[in-house]
Amino acid sequence: MDRTQRARTLRKTSTDAEALLWSRLRNRRFHDLKFRRQVPLGRYIVDFYCHEFRLVVELDGGQHSEKADRARTLWLESEGYRVERFWNHEVLENADGVLVELERRIGPSSNSG
Repeated sequence: MDRTQRARTLRKTSTDAEALLWSRLRNRRFHDLKFRRQVPLGRYIVDFYCHEFRLVVELDGGQHSEKADRARTLWLESEGYRVERFWNHEVLENADGVLVELERRIGPSSNSG
């Protein structure tokens, strides 16, 4: 399966945390920023991507390997992407808090909306 087809499949089978965060990011609901989900970047498919800020938002759960995540983050950052990671349980337990933290991490340039 190629990456584009795999990304489509991932969009149809979102985790509960991905679906919840997507409901907050989609349609420019977060500071009028355009996010896409399950986006192929290089050899990876990232959970959420905002082209305007070259911002990648990744949600991590029990299936994630710290070593693999570190390699993935290093590659994305070497290509000029900014990577922000949150745990699935953080989103499920406090989605508003995750968005506040994301806003804090990306800084004042996101406050246009």
